[in-house]
Amino acid sequence: MTNELRKYFDAERRAVGRAREFAVTSLEAWGITGEPAEDIRLCVSELASNALAHGTRRGHGFLVRICADGESVRLEVHDSRDVSPDRQPRPREADYTDIAGRGLSIVERLADDWGVDERSPYGKVVWSRFTTASAPQPA
Repeated sequence: MTNELRKYFDAERRAVGRAREFAVTSLEAWGITGEPAEDIRLCVSELASNALAHGTRRGHGFLVRICADGESVRLEVHDSRDVSPDRQPRPREADYTDIAGRGLSIVERLADDWGVDERSPYGKVVWSRFTTASAPQPA
């Protein structure tokens, strides 16, 4: 059985905290706690921050979608900016003096997988996947 929740957030400063709260509440309702929940909480903060800073068009917010199937959680942040070669989301090495620029590097390190999908008619989805249960052991 797959659980799925989604919520739209207006493009405002408080949206990142609200997205984080939405994710934590959803995960708790599904019984997902501990390290996986902490990793997902941090990643939703990073992806929502990126959506606000780089991915939303004027007057558009972003959507957070979370799906859990008992073995993994897929976190998605949908925004309104198209994927283009010069704006392709990718991790970068930030200098220790940089005050920003580490978000996707954090997502890359914490998630089991992540990527970017184009969305029609416009926009993109930045997603990450987290294992939440160990695979069954052979008998």
